[in-house]
Amino acid sequence: MSANGGTRAIVAALLANIGIAVTKFVAWILTGSSSMLAESIHSVADSGNQGLLLLGGRRAKREATPQHPFGYGRERYIYAFIVSIVLFSVGGLFALYEAYHKAQHPEPITSWQWVPVTVLVIAIGMETFSFRTAIKESNQIRGSQSWVRFIRRAKAPELPVVLLEDFGALIGLVLALFGVGLTLITGDGIWDAAGTAAIGVLLVTIAIVLAIETKSLLLGEGAEQHDLAKIEQAVTEGPEVERIIHMKTLYLGPEELMVAAKVAVSPCDSAESLARGINAVEARIRTAVPIARVIYLEPDIYSAAADQAGTGAASHTAAPRPETGEQAAHPGS
Repeated sequence: MSANGGTRAIVAALLANIGIAVTKFVAWILTGSSSMLAESIHSVADSGNQGLLLLGGRRAKREATPQHPFGYGRERYIYAFIVSIVLFSVGGLFALYEAYHKAQHPEPITSWQWVPVTVLVIAIGMETFSFRTAIKESNQIRGSQSWVRFIRRAKAPELPVVLLEDFGALIGLVLALFGVGLTLITGDGIWDAAGTAAIGVLLVTIAIVLAIETKSLLLGEGAEQHDLAKIEQAVTEGPEVERIIHMKTLYLGPEELMVAAKVAVSPCDSAESLARGINAVEARIRTAVPIARVIYLEPDIYSAAADQAGTGAASHTAAPRPETGEQAAHPGS
């Protein structure tokens, strides 16, 4: 994902939500509409969420330390998960509580009746601008993927989070307009409560989807199939490696992939020759998949008998290792 693209979408959403929150609060104070209060809290929660995403992106850029040798790239996933919790608790549950409270004591909107409709129409316009920005930035990296697949498979969490938030905000505004409009037409505040309840259900649903997808990233996801194919081809297309015995990949962050593999090599006369071959393979992997920045390759002599037994490697013949003691694993060469 383009980090700049994600940042632009977040900033656009943040500015829109701050402006929307202020106007909604003014409308709530003037009219007492529960839909306006629910939408106000929703916009405040969204503003806080965008702030969390910006903070997560900044903290993820910190250099690796001995305690965290692979860096802080996955911290972006943690902040995205916090966003889902905030959206669920502050946005969704509050709206459901407010809907329940309003349903017990429904009240018509008797003063400043034009204010909530005007505010909601203006908010829809501002939210549409934010949503359009998120769509534009997402289309630059989405390719031919469907929107559902893009949200489910994206390794960078910011754009999917902003997309879902903005989509939910637009639907929520329409629901609020529905509730407020029917309340003004009928004079029955129960419609205001119904609109508020619908907003709460919507926010809780989006929060659950975000939590499920972000949880998968936190647990650790491997490379996509097309990147795996590129890595396998890069490893085996040269004379250095006979075959891949086994390989694992893991995203250390949205833009950093770790590749660890045991590879079968031909017996060689020196550790220097073996190290040159491993370095050549690593260079090909980085050319094929530039985000594969951390690479560990363990050379071995392939044994069909061992492979059938489930070990996949020779048990009594081992490839020579460099005398430096690094066992031919070169994470940064």
